[in-house]
Parts: sequence; structure tokens; C-alpha cells
Amino acid sequence: MAVNATSPVRRGFLPREAFDTLLRALDGAGYDCIGPRVDADAILYREVSAGADLPQGMEETQAPGQYRLRETGTPRCFAWACGPQALKPHLFAPREPLWRSERDSEGRLQFRSTAPEPRPLAVIGVRACDLAALALQDQHFLRAGSTDPYYARRREGLFLVAVNCTHPAATCFCVSTGDGPQAGDDCDLVLDELDDGYAVRAASSKGETIAQQLPLQAVTEAQQAQIDREREAASTAQSRAMPAGNLREHLFNAWEHPRWAQVAERCLSCGNCTSVCPTCFCHQQVDVPTLDGSSATHYREWDSCFTQNHSYIHGITLRPDTRSRYRQWLTHKLGSWHDQYGRSGCVGCGRCLTWCPVGIDITEEVSALLKEAGT
Repeated sequence: MAVNATSPVRRGFLPREAFDTLLRALDGAGYDCIGPRVDADAILYREVSAGADLPQGMEETQAPGQYRLRETGTPRCFAWACGPQALKPHLFAPREPLWRSERDSEGRLQFRSTAPEPRPLAVIGVRACDLAALALQDQHFLRAGSTDPYYARRREGLFLVAVNCTHPAATCFCVSTGDGPQAGDDCDLVLDELDDGYAVRAASSKGETIAQQLPLQAVTEAQQAQIDREREAASTAQSRAMPAGNLREHLFNAWEHPRWAQVAERCLSCGNCTSVCPTCFCHQQVDVPTLDGSSATHYREWDSCFTQNHSYIHGITLRPDTRSRYRQWLTHKLGSWHDQYGRSGCVGCGRCLTWCPVGIDITEEVSALLKEAGT
């Protein structure tokens, strides 16, 4: 729920040494807290109980097919763009049971729901691109008349602490998609990080309740000027861009373009791009029986349009090769998503570039397709 426009918006400066008061306030409100931590040489969302858990002093280098962390000695904890995770795994689970079936004493099948009962979850350090992705996932999973109860239960208890991005990676292009680097109001609290602490703004009534419990000080003119400079620098630092507008007709007009075959020669069809994409939602459902056949569990698990099974229908694989699968992904993501959701499915986070093992750059492929198609 957004803060009422007529009510004062809680805003102030939280000294770095007082960051744990935010975690204690969230804990007191019943939230489990996750935030960025260094794990397996990457920044991942993990449980956090103190500011000391955050990746203080860590920066990242990202390029197509490359991701590296390095220590810089900076006091900052959010001097990086994004790790491989977004919010998606915490709402649309990679694998979860939908129901279980078993035979009763008379041999009749009985079905039992396995709907989750998640605890409220606070996520620290959400980026603007991931808020945009969340809005798209909400459109898909919370659609009126076909709401996904598994997603909805997790979404209901979510508290989002966004941090405005000041260190975009070389793979980022959220400015061109209109989704970053500054967070809007689709969250609960928004932080701007400075060396000595955080400017805090409440963006919802829930955020306002938490902000009231923080020892906020007035934001000085010097602090605000520094925030403005860093916001401007983050917006102008991005060198990659996605062509603006609805690309649907341009891409469909390039349906038989030789570029699709050229990119297919490099693409491994591994599905990494769809796994790290914060908006992709393809999945499959499988039944796993017990060894004695007395019961079975029906699972939903992430799938990718790059797999052979994804387009297998009644003995026919509609997209039999990497060329047709890459084309399906790109034309759907950037074209027909406009028909379904009113916008592109790309939020410019750049994860599909970084985590592609052969470094395929979606912005480069689209530019080549449009340029060579004469658009």
C-alpha cells in the first residue's frame, strides 16, 4: 500500500552504525530477513541478521560471460549492480510440490493440497530493475480469475527494501528500458547509500511503520547533493542500450533473418539466460511416484524455452533446433509480451549477458537484427 499523498513521507538519514535497527524493526514486525551476502564467489540473497553480514567493501566486474568480485575497502555494502538472483526464486519457486495423491484403504485416489504457508519475508537491497520485473511477474501470477495461490501467498507477506543503484555494471541497460537505476514507489522503503550511512524514504504505509522505529537524522544539503550526483552518474554510466519502443513488428518482420542461424552457432541452449532472467516464468509439471506406487507428488519446476521438451506436443517438437528456440525467446520477450502485458519482458538488468557461458549479448543481437533488417 502506497503512503497517502496527503500524509508526510518519513525521510531521514540512518547512520551506518545504526543499520541493525532496521533489521531489528523488521524482525520485530515478524519478517524473516534476507539480503545480499557473498556466497560461492557471487552476491546472493541469503539470511541476514546484522549489517556485518552484508558485502561491505565488495564490488563486481561484469561483462558478457564474466562475473568477478573484488574487495575495494569501501565502507559501502551496496556498491555493485546485481547478482545472479532476482526476486523470482523467492516468489516463483524453482521447484515445489503442487499436490500429492495417494490411495486410501479402499483403493480410491485421494488428492492433498501442498499449498505453502510462508513466513513474511523482508528483502534488503532490491534494485529498480527487479522491482520492474516483480511488477511483470505480478501481472502474470496474480491475474484476476487465474491467480496462482502459491505465488500469491509469498507475495502477500513480502516487504521490500530497495537500494538505488550507484554502481551499474557494464552489462546493465535499465536506463534504455525505463526501469532504472532509481527505484520508484513499488516497494516499502528506498535507501540511498553514502559512505557513512543511508538516506531512507518510506514508500508505503508498511515502510512508514518501520521507518518510525529508526533513529533517523535530517538529511543534510551536502548529503543530498552527493546523492543527486551519484544518481546522475549512475544514469549516464550505462553504455549498452535496448532499442526503444515496441519491437514486435520489427522482429517478426525479421523472422527468416540469417542472424538467427548465426547466433544459434554460438548459443549452447543451456537455458542460463532464462534461469537468471527475473521475468521468465516458463515451467513444466512432473509427477514423481513413490517406489511402491502407493502415492505420487506433482511438482512444478522451472523450464526453459531453450529445451526440446518445452515445444514437444503430441509427437512433434515445434522448435527442433537452437535457431528456432532463440528466436522464440527473443520475439516473445521483446515482441509479443507487448500483446500480453503491455510492455517488453526485458527490464535491462543484463543478467542474461553475464551468465551466458558464451557471452551472447541480447542488445547486440537485437541491434544487428534491426540494423540488417533496415529498421
